Amino acid sequence: MNFSRRQFLRTSATMSALSAVSAVGGLSLTGTARAADAITVQYGGSAWLGHYPAYLAMKSGAFAAAGINQQWQSFGTSSARMSAVLSGGIDIACTGIVSALALMARGSKHFSIVAIPDSFSRVEGLLVRDSVRSIQDLKGKKVGVTFASSSHLLVLDLLGSAGLSNDVTLLNVPAPELPGAIQSGQIDAAAVWAPQFNRIRAMSGMKLLADDTQFSLHKKYGVTPGPDVLIVRNAWAEKNVDTVRKYLSVYFEASQMLRTKPEEAARSLIALTGMSALDQIEAIKDAEWYTLEQQTQLLKSPGNYVDGLQRLAEMLVTYKQIDKAPAVRQWVNTSYL
Repeated sequence: MNFSRRQFLRTSATMSALSAVSAVGGLSLTGTARAADAITVQYGGSAWLGHYPAYLAMKSGAFAAAGINQQWQSFGTSSARMSAVLSGGIDIACTGIVSALALMARGSKHFSIVAIPDSFSRVEGLLVRDSVRSIQDLKGKKVGVTFASSSHLLVLDLLGSAGLSNDVTLLNVPAPELPGAIQSGQIDAAAVWAPQFNRIRAMSGMKLLADDTQFSLHKKYGVTPGPDVLIVRNAWAEKNVDTVRKYLSVYFEASQMLRTKPEEAARSLIALTGMSALDQIEAIKDAEWYTLEQQTQLLKSPGNYVDGLQRLAEMLVTYKQIDKAPAVRQWVNTSYL
């Protein structure tokens, strides 16, 4: 989603963290590693759900047990996160692909897409007041959305399909400010992702009009307006191939916990997201968590999902979000799987 994805929490990754494994679901671990021998990985995160696997693997001690000392850095936007990747400050990150596509369009070869963590098609959407029954009812109204985000692209796609591109006022509102803008009456509707999505949806008089499953590319390719991608900084990854492979193995063990033990995972994640326990469990269950085994199929080129990412790049050109569509497959690297 977005050039974004939300807040910060740092924890240490030492051997003492191993005692916490059972408390958060007992991720499968093999072997141990002394903290002094651990390889440090700088990770770019936030409270967005795309970062849940990395956060859980860190909090549980699973990374530490695998000899990985993950250092968590928080970024308010995906564009800021990608800037840190380019400058060498971040080694691995989950990011909304829109910011990555913008850099691809400029020819940057600093990073590669190595995995697709999730599909969040039901935790991002267009939320409206109860009086709005259809997209057509938004004519003449104000919609708040963070510009240059996945939610922005969703709104443009929905309005374009309904023939309302010039009949609705879009206001650029940072995601954290959208709940307040709805409550104060500054806007009539809001397009946003979790956790703000959950907060607005829970407000009296608000309802969901459309989520990412109504996005035109999702129907054919299973691609959301700004799917999460796990990227690595090439200069670092090429020197640490075994670490990247080990990282991905542990990372997707954490994803398995999100699929099979959402209640236990939620107990750790609420410290990151600030959600209530019920909202946190709902957010986990509403997302689809891909497995390590699914990655080769998802990232196959030619293949349906990568083709969808290419169509997404072309759509961004149509809506003047980027200047040209890069050949996305050139940034996909499955050698670490």
